[in-house]
Amino acid sequence: MAEMSTLCRFLFSLLLFASQPLILPTAADGRWQLLQKSIGISSMHMQLLKNDRVVMYDRTDFGPSTLPLASGKCHNDPTNTAVQVDCTAHSVEYDVLSNKFRALTVQSNVWCSSGGVMPDGKLVQTGGFNDGELRVRVFSPCESCDWHETPNGLAAKRWYATNHVLPDGRQIVVGGREQFNYEFVPKNIAADTFKLHFLSETKERGVENNLYPFVFLNVDGNLFIFANNRAILLDYVNNKVVKTYPKIPGGEPRSYPSTGSAVLLPLKSLTAATIQAEVLVCGGAPKGSFVQALQGKFVKALDTCARISITDPKPKWVMETMPLARVMGDMVLLPNGKVLVINGARSGSAGWDLGRDPVLNPVLYMPDNEIESRFKILNPTNIPRMYHSTAVLLRDGRVLVGGSNPHAYYNFTGVLYPTELSLEAFYPGYLDAKFNNLRPTIVAPKSMSGIRYSKKLKIQVVITGEVTLNLLSVTMVSPAFNTHSFSMNQRLLVLGNDKVMASGKSTYKIEVMTPGSGNLAPAGFYLLFVVHQDIPSQGIWVHLK
Repeated sequence: MAEMSTLCRFLFSLLLFASQPLILPTAADGRWQLLQKSIGISSMHMQLLKNDRVVMYDRTDFGPSTLPLASGKCHNDPTNTAVQVDCTAHSVEYDVLSNKFRALTVQSNVWCSSGGVMPDGKLVQTGGFNDGELRVRVFSPCESCDWHETPNGLAAKRWYATNHVLPDGRQIVVGGREQFNYEFVPKNIAADTFKLHFLSETKERGVENNLYPFVFLNVDGNLFIFANNRAILLDYVNNKVVKTYPKIPGGEPRSYPSTGSAVLLPLKSLTAATIQAEVLVCGGAPKGSFVQALQGKFVKALDTCARISITDPKPKWVMETMPLARVMGDMVLLPNGKVLVINGARSGSAGWDLGRDPVLNPVLYMPDNEIESRFKILNPTNIPRMYHSTAVLLRDGRVLVGGSNPHAYYNFTGVLYPTELSLEAFYPGYLDAKFNNLRPTIVAPKSMSGIRYSKKLKIQVVITGEVTLNLLSVTMVSPAFNTHSFSMNQRLLVLGNDKVMASGKSTYKIEVMTPGSGNLAPAGFYLLFVVHQDIPSQGIWVHLK
């Protein structure tokens, strides 16, 4: 009887559990800080530079911003539908260390443009709208620098295109609205465009769903290009598709305006004969969401991610389920190799006032965990970050978050989601003070040191707490150009720890090998971190040449 009673209680508890609603994991860690209530503009595009300053801009036809330009500096555009002569700023430089900002002057419309940082540290930005669609703009990281523009720097009009820095130091510019081709900047080698039929094949009539394609440099030097729901591997030198990847299972679109996001997962075992490269694509909107949102029907966003090893001979997508559905989210690689999924909405689509139900909670993705335990919900913000939001990693390990303007102009009243001019910082859990004794402090080399390919690099750190030597690792992160839910040129390399030695009280020397080629890491400025038990140091800048 006792055994029967125990069995009955067990069966009853199972039935009771099965009858309960599904409860999502409790918000676990991370915290938020409001840095600026207003920077005068809405940060639609964002790039961290080597001087710890972040360049941001929105568009010149939003109407006047709240940040005036210096006397005599105005933008004059007869095609501007908001104001033809505008003497207010639409770009700012934010100083991370001082938490201050200054106005910058763009002379043409930078709306929905693209960019990346060249090997010398200069930001090169391409395209835009109307008078900006053929422009190339350059911003040098210095105390008083401003934008310099080349009126016909592009061979084709670029709006909603994607850039990627190449091993030879150039940038490739891929696609854009009605541009089924690519080109290179600067135009000192190839001044023409090169056809890419894949972009026309992935366009849906009346909707597109192939803008801002996800582009990653593969470890073999070719480009992985994803648009809509599928991808190719492109030999851009010979203009030849060398591999066609299968469609994501289910076939739902992931590109603008069904805007998902994507990252190249951390590259590891960099001295191995074969290096694996994996891409993760998360979120988006089901097919038809854009059209339905125009009609006032807001479809639930996708809650799936698709992961693929792009270096496998027979690659296949593996599907995973996020704890929160999300469209217009951003994916940021953290120094410890984990992925932060942040910003966005639970329903609707990208486009003017087409998103609903803000996703206030970021989610952490842990790529090395078992597939069922890779996601973790983090603590929420109280500021909706909808269409035209941005997020980038900072050198101290925080994530800078800004933007959100789902309106054709600046609109602050009488709307569901007003234009957002604020800047926030998200502090991942590893920045909690309880981890200070585990956190490495890099004492050598000094920031801005030059490093070469395939060379031994010695790093000296101080760790005050108990050290687990096999859980010490070195990572390198390339700062990304972020806009429209995609971080161009984002890349993290795990250099590992070939040799670790104690060299005094709380002091350790780590020896690693730098990346072997520009295919793994194009030349330029990187953030270098030492990670101990998943707790990263503050980064230092290194210049890979």
